[in-house]
This record gives sequence, C-alpha cells and structure tokens, in this order.
Amino acid sequence: MEQSAQQARQLDHLASAPDTGPSPFAAFGLPGLGGPSPAAPPEPHPILELEGEEYEDELDALSDWVDDFLLPVYGAEVTTAAPWCLQWQEHDDVVAWLHALWLAYQQHKDPEAGLSGLFVWHRDFLTHAVAAIRAPGGPLSACMTSPERPAHRLLPGPPPSARAEKANTAETDSPGSGELGRPAS
Repeated sequence: MEQSAQQARQLDHLASAPDTGPSPFAAFGLPGLGGPSPAAPPEPHPILELEGEEYEDELDALSDWVDDFLLPVYGAEVTTAAPWCLQWQEHDDVVAWLHALWLAYQQHKDPEAGLSGLFVWHRDFLTHAVAAIRAPGGPLSACMTSPERPAHRLLPGPPPSARAEKANTAETDSPGSGELGRPAS
C-alpha cells in the first residue's frame, strides 16, 4: 500500500504543471525548452476577410510595405511580360496575394525562423507570388505594361457556376412568382 501511495504521488508530481523558473537550456540559447510557453501571437486573418476600418488599416500597412520595400527591391521593369498597376489595391486577387506574401515575409524575417528564414521566403513565397501577380495573362495584364502609358482596368471574373444559375432559375420559377423567370412584385 505504501509503495502504491508513493507511486501515486510521483505520478501526480509528473502530471503537474512544470516549474516556471528559468530554463536549464537558457544558457544554450534555448530559453523556451523546459519553461513556460510564450504567449501565442495573434492569429492572422486573410485581408479579404476583414471589414471596415480593420480592412483599411491592414491595407494601409500592406501598401506601405509594397511601396517602401517590395517594389523598390523586387519591382523590376514594367513590361508586357511583367505588368503592374498603380491602383493594385483595387484588384482583390492582387491584394490577397500581396497580403499573403507580406505575412510570410514577417514570419520568415523573425529570428525564430533562423538564419535561412529569408532564403525560404525568397524561394517558396516571393518568386511564386510575383510570377503569379505579374504574369502576362495574370490579374494585372489589362493594366500598365509601360511606364509611359499608365493604365488600370479590372478584368471581369467568370460567371457563376451552372449550379448557382439553376438555383436562381428555380427560385424565380417557384409558385408565387409573377411571370416565368421574374419574381412577383
């Protein structure tokens, strides 16, 4: 019985929360091991899910990063093979791409990403995102292809799927509607 009680105390001790004292690994540059976990950073939200002032604030911060860092360093020449738009903030798909690229940049420049963090950002994020955004047939293809001829045009997206069209047609043809295909007034 005494042995069982002692084992129960040991199990309780092992299952209890760890000491919050200094980490024994801190001297090796690993302060988190054995100590309390740091507070989790706020969860990022895709910019297109934000609304109102929160969206505007995020877009302002993104615009600063694009104008002050991304374009001066990685902007390259504007050509038909690499179009750009001075009003890129009006292209939702470009905003989404650039926001994701910016979030990845913030993560990979953090010291916790290690010495190769920015290399990983270049290899896995920057190259692909810029190629997609500035592709000759990409979202900016109807915009500026020469700095001497600034242009901006939003391309129309594809129409709704056939399934969505069927649902809309069924809704307007339902009993209680006026003429066929028109809702009652």
